[in-house]
Amino acid sequence: MNAPAVPFAAGMAQAAPMNRLHSARFDLNLVKVFLAIWDTRSLTQAGQRLALTQPAVSHSLRRLREQFGDPLFRRVGNRMEPTDVAARLREPFESSLSLLEQTIHGAQSFVPALTTRHFRIAMTDTGELFAMPRILAALEQAAPLASLSSVRLDPDATEGALRAGQIDLALGYLPQLEGARCKGRLVLRDHMVCLMREGHPASRGDWTTDIFRSLSFVDVSRAATGYQMARGLIEDSGMGLATRARLEHFTIVPEVVAQTDYVAIFPHSIFTRLQGRGGFVARELPFELPSYDIKLWMHDSFATDPALGWFAGLITDVLQAGNG
Repeated sequence: MNAPAVPFAAGMAQAAPMNRLHSARFDLNLVKVFLAIWDTRSLTQAGQRLALTQPAVSHSLRRLREQFGDPLFRRVGNRMEPTDVAARLREPFESSLSLLEQTIHGAQSFVPALTTRHFRIAMTDTGELFAMPRILAALEQAAPLASLSSVRLDPDATEGALRAGQIDLALGYLPQLEGARCKGRLVLRDHMVCLMREGHPASRGDWTTDIFRSLSFVDVSRAATGYQMARGLIEDSGMGLATRARLEHFTIVPEVVAQTDYVAIFPHSIFTRLQGRGGFVARELPFELPSYDIKLWMHDSFATDPALGWFAGLITDVLQAGNG
């Protein structure tokens, strides 16, 4: 959304002396630039997030500096670090942008059957495998003119991308969003199992920690947050695993496992989606690991957006129903 220039005095008195403000009117597009720089600490990455060129971001930062009579961000090495004035501006900036978004979305009417809205969800490749077929089937039926894109989930950048409206929703195990200005709806509680081929020597009979440790493992991209948590706990316990292969994507793991003696630590929810294909089995881990919650996340700034509220409800209902 291109935010219009609107009066922007409320809430700013504590952020910077009012006699520094050169105008009673303030372009809220500059707020988006400020928050993008704050999140990324980079003019280049801020531009990528907002689909702006670096010169355009630099120009906006120059306008902000003139407006507040402060550098706001100083280059320290390869990072743009905020000044004290910038630190005081962040919260009122975020609150003001959130208020504007809520006001606009609250005034809009929404009819699912007629909407041409394009939705964007961040998720991992396992998230796509688990969720996208059912989400698209439900969307096609309820809102046939709407469209949907999945975006690769970057856990470290998810909160900023949600706040900036770069993505609408995020699906996954994202504990870093707990306590942030995001709300998560529980989709399922998942846990890890050991995936192996049918007929594997370890697929039946005794199943101990020693047997588990003796197996050859496929390691998978640490961008998968549930897997990252499980591997971290295993490593912290001092249990060394023999990793013989490293893959970037989870979705190829079952094919590798079905044709070799490699095994993998794998989400139970995805195993249940694939087990009908045959060729592999799963055993519960021979030790305790905590389960983890897969949630659908939305930023508070868009809580009153009727389209997003409807779509989040649709996703939650269809995914929860599929786990009943």
